[in-house]
Amino acid sequence: MTTPQDNRIDGKEFAARVRATVQAQTAILIRDHGLKPGLAVVLVGEDPASQVYVRNKARQTNEVGMRSDEIRLDASASQAEVLAVVDRLNADDGIHGILVQLPLPEQIDETAVLDRIDPAKDVDGFHVINTGRLQVGLPALVPCTPRGCMMMLHDRLGDLSGLHAVVVGRSNIVGKPMAMLLLQANCTVTIAHSRTRNLPDLCRGADIIVAAVGRPHFVQGDWISPGATVIDVGINRVPREDGKTRLVGDVDFAAAVGHAGAITPVPGGVGPMTIACLLANTITAACRAAGIEEPKV
Repeated sequence: MTTPQDNRIDGKEFAARVRATVQAQTAILIRDHGLKPGLAVVLVGEDPASQVYVRNKARQTNEVGMRSDEIRLDASASQAEVLAVVDRLNADDGIHGILVQLPLPEQIDETAVLDRIDPAKDVDGFHVINTGRLQVGLPALVPCTPRGCMMMLHDRLGDLSGLHAVVVGRSNIVGKPMAMLLLQANCTVTIAHSRTRNLPDLCRGADIIVAAVGRPHFVQGDWISPGATVIDVGINRVPREDGKTRLVGDVDFAAAVGHAGAITPVPGGVGPMTIACLLANTITAACRAAGIEEPKV
């Protein structure tokens, strides 16, 4: 019998494998094509969580052998200043991926900034052109978290054709692109959210549940059909008894782990895959810009 420990999907280990592949691909591109993929991250302000995230991105970008540019602007920066930075990076042939760290200060229109990024360098996959191409099944840069979720699902389940997937959450960043990717994999997809009627019953009929609603422990253990695969995208900080905080997902993990055939923990599940897939998207963008195929490793 599978124990709860056995059915956990180890996102840290999986992300390490993705980074190793990206590192090997980068070495081949440099050696055979003189092409060094470049990723630029723009940070506006001093949000502590954003600073940690940007540091991690820069470190991992350097570790895989890519060019890493980090542009920091004061929290008082104007929208014109931010757009000027984006324009400069769009014009830099050595930069293949541009990421503007969110959230931005209130004086800056996030949509305007994201729309200014060259879609070919939009490694976050948030530009309306990339989201539209994904919608109609054309090649696109895919948002990193859904891409990571799909990689883990294929690794665990293989062919997803015919499986019923319930996506709990309808955000532009995770829920909607996740549903599109599952449809492309020939799943039958239900998009649900916090106001969906009979949500527990919907989930009980699912082979795959992707929880991305942003509410701690929203999905209960008895919502999960025995053997279903659960991908928990939620990252919620909740208080502990000692006055500190801890991270939990959108799924009540302790109650769900005994039902699920496979499940991602929080932390250590989907989270580590996001930066790994950002690096993978940069490889994709670099190869498309150069008109070459991604190296096989």
